[in-house]
Amino acid sequence: MISSVRGTVLAALGSAVVIEVGGVGLGVQVTPQLALTLRVGAEATLRTALIVREDDLSLYGFAEADELAVFDLLRGVTGVGPKSAMGVLATMSPAEIAQAVTLDDDAAFRKVSGIGPKTAKLIVLSLTGKLVGVSARPAAAAPSSVSQNVTVALVGLGWPERVAMQAVEDALAVAPEQDRTAVPVLLRLALASLGPQQGART
Repeated sequence: MISSVRGTVLAALGSAVVIEVGGVGLGVQVTPQLALTLRVGAEATLRTALIVREDDLSLYGFAEADELAVFDLLRGVTGVGPKSAMGVLATMSPAEIAQAVTLDDDAAFRKVSGIGPKTAKLIVLSLTGKLVGVSARPAAAAPSSVSQNVTVALVGLGWPERVAMQAVEDALAVAPEQDRTAVPVLLRLALASLGPQQGART
């Protein structure tokens, strides 16, 4: 079992990163939000889960222990595989997942691609009483971390940091409340506010 990896980031694109450990490049599946925070050439430490199947070995990585714990719990739900579990974590933070379970809010899980009504209800039922430690963690810190991730993405695309930060503030101002912790949504809004006619500076 590979429980964690630490090494130099060789590539980070979409929801996959490559981390060099002992001269070997390991492909790790991560959420898009986490991929945005990993810089090529920098060192990264990820908590991991190795999923073994007959014809495949897949490594899934997380920045926080809570994310890994929730990932394992989600995989224990009938109808939820590793990819669906990652989809939930890409859409909701562990604290938001715990809150949805506590409130018996299966609608929150139906917003995740690939999660249907029956599976959403089963997630709530299966995770009830298992996320007490997670629910104690405040979810209020999520927006600032999301803002930072979007800013990093814009800077990576070529915009100056000052311009990127302003674009993120503009995106947060117009985004619906439920989308203010969603990196893809805020990134699209920020790019829209920057305008296609400006383009990224090189």
